[in-house]
Amino acid sequence: MPFEFKRHDDIPDVVIIQPKAFGDDRGWFQETYKRSDFERFGIRQEFRQDNHSRSTVKSVLRGLHYQTNPMAQGKLVRACVGAIYDVAVDIRKGSPTYGRWVGVELTAENRTMLWVPEGFAHGVCTLTDVAEVLYKATSEFSLPHDRAIRWNDPAIGVRWPINEPVLSGKDAGAPMLADADTTFVWKGSK
Repeated sequence: MPFEFKRHDDIPDVVIIQPKAFGDDRGWFQETYKRSDFERFGIRQEFRQDNHSRSTVKSVLRGLHYQTNPMAQGKLVRACVGAIYDVAVDIRKGSPTYGRWVGVELTAENRTMLWVPEGFAHGVCTLTDVAEVLYKATSEFSLPHDRAIRWNDPAIGVRWPINEPVLSGKDAGAPMLADADTTFVWKGSK
């Protein structure tokens, strides 16, 4: 199998995925998604959209984003240029990890990927002057369902590895988790 899957110690529904690269003196090749391998591990998703973002300045922070039902998105995230700090926040009411977060450094060099399931808010912070992020999403983008939670909500307490983030107006003015439009409900362990 060309992937190693590891459930995050703090929030097991979030999965760290390490693809194996096969290289020689010409370079390397890796698979970034293979449905049968992901399904064997228990990630049974139909991806509907691929996204690619580029940030051209260090400390860009995008998030914490999510979409409400019925357009909720699970995301398979990786950095293909530079380095990012990728964050997932559990916003499923009734979950034993509700309001908790995990963060993982994803870089072009380590090729690590992160599975962020539906019911989680997602944020990305750039650690290099240029960073490009590719991610697969389980639903298409839908503006009427698009939501955000404040990146620095003290009730969540994400410890971002930057001091002064570069934010969009949407992200700077997002509501706190307590005021956010979240209707996700935890359905038990998978």
